[in-house]
Amino acid sequence: MKQGPGSTRVRRALLAGLLLILQGCATVTQPSAHDPLESINRTVYGFNQAVDKAVIKPVASGYRTVTPDWLRKGVGNFFNNLQDVWSAVNNGLQGRGQEFGDSVGRVMVNSTIGILGIFDVASDLNIERHTADFGLTLGRWGVPPGPYVVLPIWGPFTLREVAALPVDISGMPVYNIGDQDTRTWLPIADLVDTRAKYLNAGDVLEGAALDPYSFQRDAYFQRQRNIQYDGNPPEEDSEP
Repeated sequence: MKQGPGSTRVRRALLAGLLLILQGCATVTQPSAHDPLESINRTVYGFNQAVDKAVIKPVASGYRTVTPDWLRKGVGNFFNNLQDVWSAVNNGLQGRGQEFGDSVGRVMVNSTIGILGIFDVASDLNIERHTADFGLTLGRWGVPPGPYVVLPIWGPFTLREVAALPVDISGMPVYNIGDQDTRTWLPIADLVDTRAKYLNAGDVLEGAALDPYSFQRDAYFQRQRNIQYDGNPPEEDSEP
C-alpha cells in the first residue's frame, strides 16, 4: 500500500503523541492479570476520551444532525458490505462453511442488487451476517488473546488483535482502494459514521460505573470471548 508525504507526517505525529502519552503515565500498583499494561492503557484511554470529546463526537453529532436517516443507513450498509468481504475470507480460513457461504452470498447480493452495498438486500433475504477478522481467526486457531491493549484513537484491543492488525489492514477493502485520497478519507468516514450510531454510549458508560475504564475493559473481554466461543465461553479462562 503506497503512502505519501502526508501519511508520513501523520505517522510521525502519532509517534510523537504516543511518546508524550508514555511520559505522562501514572503507575498502577496492582494491575489486573489481564491488563499488565494498565498504567499505559489508562493514560491512552484518557487521551482517547479527550480526543473523542474535542473532535470525534462533535463531528459525529454534526454528521447525524445534517444527514437524513436514510442516507446514514446507506452509508453504514456500504461499509458493512466492505467488511463482509474480509469476513468471508476469515470465515473461510476458520473452516466455517455456513458462515463463509452466508458472507459470500451477502457480498454478491448486496454488491449487485444492493448497488455496491448501499441497500442491505441480503438481510431482507434473511442471509445472516457473520463479522470476522484475522484476530478472531487466530483465536479460533488456538492463539490466546494475551493482555489488554488500548491504542491511541483505535481504542481497545487484545495483544492478539494488535498482532493481527497489519493483516486486517492489508485485507480490508476500505484500506486497499487505489486512489490515495479515497483510501485516506473512507476510513475516517467509517469512523464518523460508526461514532454517530453510538453518540450516547459514552454518557451511558460514564453513568454506569465508578470506573469507566475497568467497565469498558471487562465488557470488551467478555464480548470477545462470547464471539470466539459462539456465545458459550468456558466458565473459567486460564488464558493470560
